[in-house]
Amino acid sequence: MSELFDLYQEVILDHNKNPRNFGRLEDSLEGEGRVRHADGYNPLCGDRLTLYVDVVRDEEGGTIRDIKFEGSGCAISKASASLMTEAIKGKPLAESEKLFESFHELLTGDPSVKAKASAELGKLAVFEGVREFPVRVKCATLAWHTLQAALAGGSEPATTE
Repeated sequence: MSELFDLYQEVILDHNKNPRNFGRLEDSLEGEGRVRHADGYNPLCGDRLTLYVDVVRDEEGGTIRDIKFEGSGCAISKASASLMTEAIKGKPLAESEKLFESFHELLTGDPSVKAKASAELGKLAVFEGVREFPVRVKCATLAWHTLQAALAGGSEPATTE
């Protein structure tokens, strides 16, 4: 179990140091009205991020063509945003919603029951141990709540409170 924990820590540290999909989507896409964005804030830890999502409408209701984020925060927050963008890029909106639900259940399920990541979560399973630290759950879910806000098109910043 210790080797698995070490591997999980290594993945989180790598995504914190070298975040994937970090930056802003091209403004030219925003001019076409496809790129949505939202701000997220976790007042407990000070994590702040802006998420940009390029959604292409299709027969399935929409697909996330591209996604990027920028901001600053703790290692858990930044790694979660990085891994989330990798996991949902190219996915239909319905599939990304199911992934959010599975990830949320992994982190917020009954603490007396050992967390068990579903296979669909892939690398996102590295956050399994975060469940034991309620303050860090907000860090890990900030990017996901910000994604929900961006897809809903609201103007209020997403918050973990």
